[in-house]
Amino acid sequence: MATLLVVDDEWAIADWLDAILSEAGHRVLVASNGKKALEVLKNQSIDLVLTDFMMPQLDGPGLVNAMKAEPRTKGLPVIIMSSLSEPIVRERLDGHAGFLRKPFREQELLELLAKVLGAR
Repeated sequence: MATLLVVDDEWAIADWLDAILSEAGHRVLVASNGKKALEVLKNQSIDLVLTDFMMPQLDGPGLVNAMKAEPRTKGLPVIIMSSLSEPIVRERLDGHAGFLRKPFREQELLELLAKVLGAR
C-alpha cells in the first residue's frame, strides 16, 4: 500500500486517521503542523499528504505552496481537510487532489483516498 503523511495539529484527529489508514494497510507518518511535515518530506518517500487547512506555524496552504516549490514534492497529491467549505478553501488554495469537510466519515476518507491514489 501507500505511505501517507497526515498533518493535523489536533492529536485526536491525527490518531484517528493513523488508526484508520494503518488498518487499511497503509504506512502512516504524522506531523503536527506544516513545518514539521516539510521535515518529514525531506527524509521520507511519501505517496500522498493528507493535511488540515488551519494549523499553527505553517498552515495547509503554506505547506502546499512550499511543496510546489520543491522539485521532489511538487507532484505529490494533497488532500485538504477543513471545517470550512471547499469554496472558501479554494479562495486561498488550489491544485489539491481532494477535499474532505470536517467532520467526515471513515468511508468518505477511504473512498477519496482510493480515488486519488488510483489516479496516480
